[in-house]
Amino acid sequence: MQLFVRLGVLLNQEVLYWEKRKASIRVLVVDDYEPWRRFLSTTLQKELELHIIGEGCDGLEAVHKAEELQPDLILLDIGLPTLNGIEASRRIRKLSRAAKIVFVSENRSPEIAQEALSTGARGYIVKSDVASELARAVHAVLKASDLSAPACLTSSLALPIRSLALAFRATIL
Repeated sequence: MQLFVRLGVLLNQEVLYWEKRKASIRVLVVDDYEPWRRFLSTTLQKELELHIIGEGCDGLEAVHKAEELQPDLILLDIGLPTLNGIEASRRIRKLSRAAKIVFVSENRSPEIAQEALSTGARGYIVKSDVASELARAVHAVLKASDLSAPACLTSSLALPIRSLALAFRATIL
């Protein structure tokens, strides 16, 4: 009985922590397609109650806004004009080390996803999986303390990317 009470207390503490934390999480959303950007922003605000502090439509704007606004979380597309999302992520990592980047892309290539994650991004979601995986991905990324591995991969890419990562590590060792 005591075990159940302790578990209940721990679960309540976790829920309370998340409720307090999520309202203060500052998010930057970057995608060149304005209706999609609005969809992501609305979803994050309504369903997850996160605070959208800015939006961007190209890679250079992402870098500038990340430096200026210092968001906690950045949702970033890969196929951006002016500067692609992968290069924007590299630049953002230098300017805003604390920001957690999650790529939201149409690209299903495990090689592209691995390159994106190699910039220090914490997650990768294929756009077609956003409806079912965005909330889980954001929760996983925000709660993750281990920065050496991605916190979330879209389920359709998780196995190929992990296989590539293991192969990559094996060639280095």
